[in-house]
Amino acid sequence: MPHILLEPHNDINIKESKSFDFIATGRYDQKICAKVDDKEFLLTKVKKNDNELIKIDNATRLTPVSLMKKTLNNYAEESNAKLLFTNTNSIHTKMKTEETYIKNIEYFVSDFKTNKEIWVEVGFGSGVHLIHQALQNPDKLIIGLEIHYPSIEQVLKQLKIQNITNVLIVNYDARLFLEFLDSNAVGRVFVHFPVPWDKKPHRRVMSVGFIQECMRVLKVTGTLELRTDSPNYFEYSSSLLEHFEKYPHEILKNKDLDVTSKYEARWKRQEKDIWDVTISSIEESSPVTFDIDFSFPDGYDIENVKKNLPKDAVIGDEFLINFEDWYEIKSQSKSNGLLVKITFGSFNRPVTKYLLIENNKARYFQGEPIRTKINLMAHQKILEILK
Repeated sequence: MPHILLEPHNDINIKESKSFDFIATGRYDQKICAKVDDKEFLLTKVKKNDNELIKIDNATRLTPVSLMKKTLNNYAEESNAKLLFTNTNSIHTKMKTEETYIKNIEYFVSDFKTNKEIWVEVGFGSGVHLIHQALQNPDKLIIGLEIHYPSIEQVLKQLKIQNITNVLIVNYDARLFLEFLDSNAVGRVFVHFPVPWDKKPHRRVMSVGFIQECMRVLKVTGTLELRTDSPNYFEYSSSLLEHFEKYPHEILKNKDLDVTSKYEARWKRQEKDIWDVTISSIEESSPVTFDIDFSFPDGYDIENVKKNLPKDAVIGDEFLINFEDWYEIKSQSKSNGLLVKITFGSFNRPVTKYLLIENNKARYFQGEPIRTKINLMAHQKILEILK
């Protein structure tokens, strides 16, 4: 991550700065708001030995990296402090070919469109099955979900080498991802050899809620296909079928597929049993629409907000909220302001954002959180706490 090390120096002159909008001071560090090309993000200023380290705030970092490097260089110039170290000299960066394939979740929230039938693979691992399906079905768009980044890198290399153009990769939790897909848009959902999580069953992909979302996004005759070598996972998943009695299902044992990964081949040599559970959709689902409002009312008193912020995490049935820290603001427009760092949302994939309060008004810094039901529930609780 780009950063610079400077000798100790006074705050930059916000009123005369063309690159920076405010400085927010906390207990241990400062946050400096940078504005470049209509984008805003934060730098973090923290003591390092007897000097001062300026780096990118992880929760607000942007692409391309060159933009952030340029901003750090601007800060070094405006600080008039002696520069002790920098890794920002290389401003120009090349766009990676892999970015054609890998997409962040914001892409699916705002920009994703396709005329192709979608197939989804959850936890693609080595990618053997994913790539096989992509090559055999060029008319389908294959979306691969994976949270293990070495597996993602391995598959990205193969996609590039084989010039496969009908795959998108997402580093995101499958239990949350389906919410961003339209109803009746998916032909098949593959869940092959998921982690059994015998000691933490709440982390399993398969659940009543996940199957319900699969039935919503699947077209008529579309299928959810689980394949597992874990007897415990098979028994658990089979028990879920009682909640979906109207949907046809099929259970097979030691079925051969057209493609086999090296791990599955090893299991077969060891004569381990493998189960397949397939559930079929039988009806069209209505489009999902729900009102999303992440706005805040006017009239916040900063001293009251600071006094009432919970010191402990707030835990709901489906979400958490943790007010991590707050910072006093000095800005171009008004000296009285507050920047609050909050982590909130689902237990397995919370988001960290900043709440900016100035002139008695509040907003999420860098825009609204991802538009999910759980984030909305957390936002409504945040409103209740701030009130």
